[in-house]
Amino acid sequence: MAKNRGAAGVGDGQRRGNRMKTKVKTARGRTLSSTRWLERQLNDPYVAAAQKDGYRSRAAYKIIELDDRFSMFKPGGCVIDLGSAPGGWAQIAAQRVGAVNQKGFVAAIDIQHMEPIQGVDFLQLDFLADDAPEKTQQLAGRRADAVISDMAAAVTGHRQTDHLRTMALAEAAAWFAFDVLKPGGSFCAKVFQGGTSSELLKELKSHFGSVHHMKPKSSRKESVELYVVALDFKGPLNLDD
Repeated sequence: MAKNRGAAGVGDGQRRGNRMKTKVKTARGRTLSSTRWLERQLNDPYVAAAQKDGYRSRAAYKIIELDDRFSMFKPGGCVIDLGSAPGGWAQIAAQRVGAVNQKGFVAAIDIQHMEPIQGVDFLQLDFLADDAPEKTQQLAGRRADAVISDMAAAVTGHRQTDHLRTMALAEAAAWFAFDVLKPGGSFCAKVFQGGTSSELLKELKSHFGSVHHMKPKSSRKESVELYVVALDFKGPLNLDD
């Protein structure tokens, strides 16, 4: 059963969609796809809730759900957030490990700029750059209790291509986690429906005590995103600290 850890949620009436739907007209210079995106944003209860609760993005509720179920964030722990901008996941991680009170630590990296968050050290760099893993590990300064990744490749509209590109990011995040997690640590990454590739799933099962898949309720119904969560890291091959 999920624990209530004091996170703000979205009311039942909002989840059922008991609100007047806002229609957006296509304006000059605005494409049909951007019009649909804007309409979806205006009618999304989690977007409204994030604004009300002071979260950087609606994605905050996804990591709230994931952590409520799997307890990845430990008080005083170290979290590394890959693909952090605009900061929804980093905000929640900082609150739950106590980084906002200097009792824990969050290191974050993204190719896009991210506005400062209390308790979070941020590195603006492409995680796929050759020096990114080393710099990210140096930013953390110690082994992590959790590595989380909401990284996703830019959508092409071709489902198989999008799945493969996002899986490549999940695999890169996993191999990084194998190097930086402390024993007992957790890993969470975005994949697409169809689940984790058999090769990555095999690697995760060999490195962790248990592996799970979950689609948070706060994920949009039409979204094909899914999250893989691996718990109880068995430890790196060469534990040097």
